[in-house]
Amino acid sequence: MPLPKAPSKRASRLDSTAFATTLTVSKPPAAKPAARQAPPAANEARAANVVPIVARSPEPAPATTTAPAARGKPAAASKRGTAKTKGTGVTKLFVLDTNVLMHDPMSLFRFEEHDVYLPMITLEELDGHKKGMTEVARNVRQVSRELDQLAASMKSSNLEEMAKGLPLDHTGKREAGGKLFFQTQLIDAPLPQGLPQGKADNQILGVVQALKKAQPEREVVLVSKDINMRIKARALGLPAEDYRNDKALEDADLLYTGVQPLPSDFWERHGKTMESWQQGGLTFYRISGPLVPTLLVNEFVYLEAPGAAPLYAKVTEITGKTAVLRTVKDFGHQKHAVWGIASRNREQNFALNLLMDPEVDFITLTGTAGTGKTLMTLAAGLSQVLDERRYSEIIVTRVTVPVGEDIGFLPGTEEEKMGPWMGALDDNLEVLARGDSSAGEWGRAATNDLVRSKIKIKSLNFMRGRTFLNKFVIIDEAQNLTPKQMKTLITRAGPGTKIVCLGNLAQIDTPYLTEGSSGLTYAVDRFKGWAHSGHVTLARGERSRLADFASEVL
Repeated sequence: MPLPKAPSKRASRLDSTAFATTLTVSKPPAAKPAARQAPPAANEARAANVVPIVARSPEPAPATTTAPAARGKPAAASKRGTAKTKGTGVTKLFVLDTNVLMHDPMSLFRFEEHDVYLPMITLEELDGHKKGMTEVARNVRQVSRELDQLAASMKSSNLEEMAKGLPLDHTGKREAGGKLFFQTQLIDAPLPQGLPQGKADNQILGVVQALKKAQPEREVVLVSKDINMRIKARALGLPAEDYRNDKALEDADLLYTGVQPLPSDFWERHGKTMESWQQGGLTFYRISGPLVPTLLVNEFVYLEAPGAAPLYAKVTEITGKTAVLRTVKDFGHQKHAVWGIASRNREQNFALNLLMDPEVDFITLTGTAGTGKTLMTLAAGLSQVLDERRYSEIIVTRVTVPVGEDIGFLPGTEEEKMGPWMGALDDNLEVLARGDSSAGEWGRAATNDLVRSKIKIKSLNFMRGRTFLNKFVIIDEAQNLTPKQMKTLITRAGPGTKIVCLGNLAQIDTPYLTEGSSGLTYAVDRFKGWAHSGHVTLARGERSRLADFASEVL
C-alpha cells in the first residue's frame, strides 16, 4: 500500500474525542480571534444595570491543541509580570487611573490582548487638565484626540454598541488586540465609611469594586502611578499595579555599566586562538571563545592581575564568534591631559576615551556626586572646540527642576534666566580657566572670556524644531528627563554633532519618574551596542575625602 502524500500545510492534530465536543478548526497564531459571545453571568449583570460591559469568554479549544503564541504575550501594564491566565484564555480588564493617561498618552494601546476600562471620573479629570502648555496638558490633549478617533469608529451612536466595547485596533494600533469600555451608567458601590465619597480616587476604587463583583470570573486590575492609590486599593482587597510599560528596566542594578572585568584566566583560555597586531600606537586583539557573546560594541574591558601588566581595552568590532579589542589611550598621564585634566581612576580614563573619540556621537555618563562627569565633559568639549576645531561651540542645557521650594520667576534673557541653574558649570569653568598661573591676571581674564564665548546655555523649552550642526551638546541632570523629552533632545542632532548626557539616577526630582523609567535609563538601554555610542558608569568619587565619606555614610 503506497504512503499518502505529505501535507502541504501545517495543522494541529485533534483527538477523535475532540470532534464530539466541538468542530472548531484550530487557527494559526497570526489569525485574528473570532467574535466572542457574552457569558450568561455578563448578561445577567447587564440586565441588572450594574455595569454595561461585555466580558470575554474562554474560547473552546481541544485538549491537545496549544494556545496561539501571538496571544500568550504578557500584558503591557506590567510588561513582564501580567500575563493572560494560563489554561482559561480569559483576558484581564484594566481600569486606568487618570495619571496613567497623563504620563503616557499612548497607554491605551499598551495592554496587548487585554481590555481597558475608563471610569467617567477619569474623563472629567482629563478635561480639567487639558489647558496650558505643560507636557501634562499636551499629553491630555493627545489622549482626547485618540479617544475621539476611537469613538468616531462606531457605526451607530447608541448604548448597545458602546456596551460591546470599542476595538482598540481601529485606529491602526495593531499591537492592541483588546477593547475599550466606557462607564455609561451610574455605579453604586458602597465603600468603607472612612473614605470620602466625593474624592475622585475613591470613586475610581468604587468602580473597580463594582466591576470585580459583576465579573467574578474575570480579573479586574487597577493601574495607577499614584502609590497611595495603590495602597488604598490593596487595603480594600482590590488588585492594583503600577504602569510599568515605560520602564526600560525593572531593577536599576541591572543597568548596563559599559565596563566589564575580564576573568583571571583570560590569557590562558583565549591565548591559543588570539591574533594581535599594532596600528597607530595601539594594540589590537582578535579573540574567540565563550566570552564573545557577553560583549557589546564600545564596551570597555579590563584585566588587573597581581604581578602582570594590566589590560585596558575597548570592544571595537564583533563579527560572528570573534571580537576585536583595542587598547585605550592612557589619559591618566599628564602628557595626555585634556585641557589640563588627567583621569584619576579607571572609569574616568574610559570616559575620556569616549569623549575624545570622533567616531562616537552619543555618550551617557552616570555616577554619584563628585565622580567628575561635568568636569571631564567640559574639558573634552573645550579641547575639541578651541584646540582641534572639531566642533563650533558647546551647548549646555538641563532640566529646571528645583531641589527645594521654587524661588519664582527669574529676570533677564534666556541665558540670564538659566544662569542660577548652571552653578555646576561655573564651578567647573573656574577650575578649567585657572590654567597657567604665569599668564597673569590679564591672561586669565582673556582666557575666561574666550572660554565663555564658546559656551551657550539653552533652555529645554525652546529645543523643539531646532537642528544642531557641528555642536558639542551637554545635557546635564539628564536623570530628570522623561523618555519623550530625551527623544526630543537627541533627535535635534545634525551632522557633526556629539551629544553627552550626564546624570545621577539617585537624584531624580521629577514626579512620576523612577530609576527604571527615567529618560537617562531609557537612552542607556536603547543605545547599548550601537557602534557610535558609548556608556560608562563612574564608580569612585574624586571630589574630596569629605564628599566621598558623606556619600557613603549619609
